[in-house]
Amino acid sequence: MHKLLLGASPGNAGVLTGEIESSPFPACSPAFLRRLGGKGGWVAKGIIMQRYLELATSFFETPIDLRGRLLVILAAVVLMPAFFTPLWNLSLYSNQFPDGLELNIYSYKLEGGKSQNRDDLKEINSLNHYIGMRPLIEDDFTEFKWIPFVIGGVILLALRAVVLGKMSKLVDLFVLFTYFGAFSLWSFYHKLYVYGHELDPTAAVKVPPFTPPMFGHETMANFEVYSFPGAGSYFMAAVPLILLGAMWFSRRAEQVKTYKTQG
Repeated sequence: MHKLLLGASPGNAGVLTGEIESSPFPACSPAFLRRLGGKGGWVAKGIIMQRYLELATSFFETPIDLRGRLLVILAAVVLMPAFFTPLWNLSLYSNQFPDGLELNIYSYKLEGGKSQNRDDLKEINSLNHYIGMRPLIEDDFTEFKWIPFVIGGVILLALRAVVLGKMSKLVDLFVLFTYFGAFSLWSFYHKLYVYGHELDPTAAVKVPPFTPPMFGHETMANFEVYSFPGAGSYFMAAVPLILLGAMWFSRRAEQVKTYKTQG
């Protein structure tokens, strides 16, 4: 190995001088790399990569401090209302329904506004029938089967992270929940698109394919449609923010501990 390194061709062989000079790693000093000659570029990059892997490993092994554990417990508690509060709300207004038709989407069911003489979900399905849209039936929403399951699983994983007390478990939880939230939003949008584009060509009223609004307001035929997240979605949106707070406090506590030990 000694002969191989000293017998290498001179020059930095493509190594970026600025990168070497500014490298925080002593083993990548210019003097060391000059001795390696043409092999210096590969050695420097290998050392830097190894160091970054060591830093990542150190981060994942960081213990979760008391504040971090309390925040993870808070995240689990905050997620629980998503079981029984609406995740989304749609409201439709027209001259025929000046007080509006309400549709609340929960993690496990559809529920229309109800009054003594009216069920809004039935009224919405009657309107959908005239334009050739499929009726809103809970059995058609596979999301009602897996969303409650995932929410329960995330709560259990949060408690697991509290017990094990490692940053890696907290990062796993954060990534899983963020993916779950993004996929749920995509699934909701896709469902809106399918319902508005797969229309019965023999319907009494012909309307061009459309996508009901996911956020905000849109005029559709003679209806004013409003769509906004429900309380459950706000609870879910708070969870990753709380988890990030737990990561920050735990990492900060470990840095302070290391500083005091070295000092």
